[in-house]
Parts: sequence; C-alpha cells; structure tokens
Amino acid sequence: MHSSEELTRFWRATLEEAAELPLDVRLTEHHTPLTGHTVYDVSFAGAHGHRIAAWLILPPAGAADGPKPCTVQFLGYGEGRGHALDSLLWPALGYATLVVDTRGQSGAGGRAGATADPVGLTHPQVPGFTTRGILDPATYYYRDAYVDAVRAVAVAAGNPAVDADRVATTGRSQGGQLALAAAVLSPRVAAALVESPFLAALPDLTQVPDRQPYRELLRFAESYPDLAPRASRTLGLFDVAELAAYGRCPALFSVAGRDQRCLPETGHAVHSRYPAPKRLVTWPLAEHAAPNTPLRLAEAEFLADVFTQATPPVPAFWQEGHDR
Repeated sequence: MHSSEELTRFWRATLEEAAELPLDVRLTEHHTPLTGHTVYDVSFAGAHGHRIAAWLILPPAGAADGPKPCTVQFLGYGEGRGHALDSLLWPALGYATLVVDTRGQSGAGGRAGATADPVGLTHPQVPGFTTRGILDPATYYYRDAYVDAVRAVAVAAGNPAVDADRVATTGRSQGGQLALAAAVLSPRVAAALVESPFLAALPDLTQVPDRQPYRELLRFAESYPDLAPRASRTLGLFDVAELAAYGRCPALFSVAGRDQRCLPETGHAVHSRYPAPKRLVTWPLAEHAAPNTPLRLAEAEFLADVFTQATPPVPAFWQEGHDR
C-alpha cells in the first residue's frame, strides 16, 4: 500500500507529463446502416502520443438539440471497440457515446480492436498485459492505459456535440477498472458506472483468483517469487480500491454474487472506500460480466438523475486546488 503523498506525487507527475502532449483528435465520419445516428471513426494521442482508436456515436437530433450528455465506454479484457453497431444502448437513450479501445487488445468476444501498443518489454513477463512492465510503475502497462482513459474523457468533453459538464465513464471488469480510474484521475467526469472492476483490492499475488486475467499475476508470482514484492508495490498505485478513496463524482457500483473472477468482496471493497455520493446494486446469483438488463435499467436511471443535477467539475486529488 502507498501513502496518499506517494499516490499524489506519482499521478501528478504522470498526468502533468501527459498533458504536455496535444490530444490531436482526428475524426472521420463512418458510414453505417444506422438511421439518424452519426458515427465517427476517432483517434487521439494517448500516453506518449500513441494513437488510440475509438468510435464516437451521436444520437439522432431531436427537439432538444444542443450538446448531449456523453458516456465514455471502456472495454473488458481482450476486447476491441468492435463495430459501432455493438454499442447502441446509450445513443438509443439520447446520449452521445465514445467507445474506446484498450491499447494492444483485440478479439475477445469477437470484437476487433484498432490500437497497437508500441511499448517494448523491459523484463520477463507471462503472456498477456497485466504483468507487462510491472517491476516499475513508470513502465507498467496500466499506467499508459489509465492515461489513455483520462485523455479519452478529455476527447469526449472537448467535442462540440457533447455537454462537457455531463460526461460519464462506464465499463465492466477491466472496463469497470478503467471507468473508475478515469473518474478518479480526471476532473471532467460527472458520474461513473462501475461493474465488477478488475485489479481491485489485490491480496498477496499468490492468492489472486486462478482465473484470467488474474491468472497472469499468479503465474508471475510463481515463476518469479523474488520479484513478486516489487510487482505488488507497483500494483498498489493502480489498484482501483486504493484509488477509489479519492473519488469525487457520483458513482453506481455493481457486484455479481457468483463472480469467480472479480470476486464480490473486491467490488464491495471498492464501493466501501469511495467517499463521494454512491449507490451499490448487487446480483446474488449473477456470474462475471453476465448479461444484466436490470443493471442497464438501473444505470440509465442513475445517469438521468445525476445529469439533471450536473455540477461544475471538482479538481482531482492530484491537482492543485483539490480540497484535501
């Protein structure tokens, strides 16, 4: 576990360095069979200026023309952004949505990605992403992924079709992890929808669930027991249960009672440490990332309520002006 000062110092340096790079947003209108919706193939400069791909989907214009509230969607482990047709829930409800690739990931669930990860390997790892660069916070894979997520929020908020005061992050599993990280690290997020977040409340690495992608951490600890303490210390800066203690926007958390991957107790830990207005919904019989229509309805109700009471952004914990 890291002190508040260590977390603040690390994330201030990381995000101030990233902010020196222009977002360099590029949009190309993309033809789809959707009637009335406008779809853009988007790319922007993420961590180190690497290009990150996304879809921006705008709902049909209606009586209430003007900037729309927006959800920024983050994806589960191994998924790419797929096709715009895969992500129509929020546009159907009248929201703009930005569906963001996770660097280097593609193919899970049949959803292809369009974003490379050009960062090289600096030490032995097990296959996958969760141990890439794990011996040093400055080189860890999720450092760049979190920076990408923060900058994706800025891309959404900066689009003239989006109401910058009504941007929410959303995702499940790894997507929930990234949605929560972005909500804590970015001052622009007005609400977060966090389902079964990955990389939360991490125990000793030899005790993580033997399920992907936690299995990668387990195999690393087994293969490199002498390096496991260094890896654990790095993970403390990215554990979203630790970051949750610095949350400042309303958040809806969801926990699946039979989740054998992102265990229910880790989701409860994240929720319990989150100090801002929050709601927890639990599904005692649900498994990991199972289809859940009642949850989608709860999320829609939660966002509609939060967005009717939109408040000015509050500085993130690492920024000057944050009330500690």
